[in-house]
Amino acid sequence: MKKLIFFLTFFCLLQTINSQVIYEPFQSSKLGETRDLKILLPRGYSPDDKTEYPLVIVLDGDYLFEPVIGNIDYQSYWDDMPECVVVGVKQSDTRELDFSYSDETFFPSHEGASFFEFIGMELIPYIEDTYNVSKFRVVVGHDLSANFLNYYLFKEYPVFRAYISLSPDLAPQMDTRLQEKLPLLQEDTFYYLATADDDVQALHSKIVAANNLLKDIDNPKLHYRFDNFADANHYSLVGLGIPKAINEIFTLYKPINRLEYKEKVLTYEEGPYAYLEKKYEDIKSFYGFEKKPIENDFRAVAAAAKKLNDMESLESLSKLARKEYPESMISAYYTGMYFEEKGNIKKALQYYNSGLLLTPSEFIDKDMLLDKTYELQE
Repeated sequence: MKKLIFFLTFFCLLQTINSQVIYEPFQSSKLGETRDLKILLPRGYSPDDKTEYPLVIVLDGDYLFEPVIGNIDYQSYWDDMPECVVVGVKQSDTRELDFSYSDETFFPSHEGASFFEFIGMELIPYIEDTYNVSKFRVVVGHDLSANFLNYYLFKEYPVFRAYISLSPDLAPQMDTRLQEKLPLLQEDTFYYLATADDDVQALHSKIVAANNLLKDIDNPKLHYRFDNFADANHYSLVGLGIPKAINEIFTLYKPINRLEYKEKVLTYEEGPYAYLEKKYEDIKSFYGFEKKPIENDFRAVAAAAKKLNDMESLESLSKLARKEYPESMISAYYTGMYFEEKGNIKKALQYYNSGLLLTPSEFIDKDMLLDKTYELQE
């Protein structure tokens, strides 16, 4: 029964995802041929909407695209990460040439150099001109493509801000070159590396050795994570590594949890609301786009402000609620809360009652507002 439920859930997820995927041929002058793309757009994507989304480029898109978009669609649904524009490049017939490098320099050459330029000089500019994407770019690869994505780090201005390298077939000198390059990064960069106990032995040994060189790099701009999965092989580690990598990359984006509430919101010297402002400013700085304050974070800041008797934070939070959610019960609830804590019961009742005509939110409905009204009237 559990297997049946899992299968049905997974099937429904794929159906949802497939309904959003665009299959598109792309004529490349760098490659001198047409390449097939798979493009996933966010749910409800509209070209007229000015929202900008992170761009995820998936190499080996023939088989790696689906596990990537499945995880992104799932985690973004729960607001643990932003929705993304995901582009997979199909390479089943050309991957050996696409990822080739010189036997002398160990950098891309011939067809490999052409593919390198295709991604950076043709594909990314085309996606940026066609869809609403931010400058925060992620690249994902496995095996040969996981090695190839490293080459974009060696440009004067690296093309990507996050690299997901799953069981890379590392080129000679790649580990020492990364050891030399990563300490020099001047922009926040996320680098995820994974292998497994049952990975291809030759690859596993080189990846573990590479991690030994990279794990102690002292650069506050580098956010490095390594996993060596037990009971996984060269292929199954992909299903384990992708969610771990995404979780690491978008840690700052996540809603405030209990640990963050206890260790950061409650203890922030300038107060809970100031912490909320800083959190969302950091999100904009890190990821290059603005995140609308979510209801979960309103709840956390309100709870901290009440616990600390911080009326200034509650007042600022009520103003933010009215600005961001004017048609939602959120605006009425947090404004009513502010006046209730201030002791102005008449004003509190006025706002709680006005919220009855607004749209319910995830956590606030008509019954909740009526309960507050009856409580204050008594």
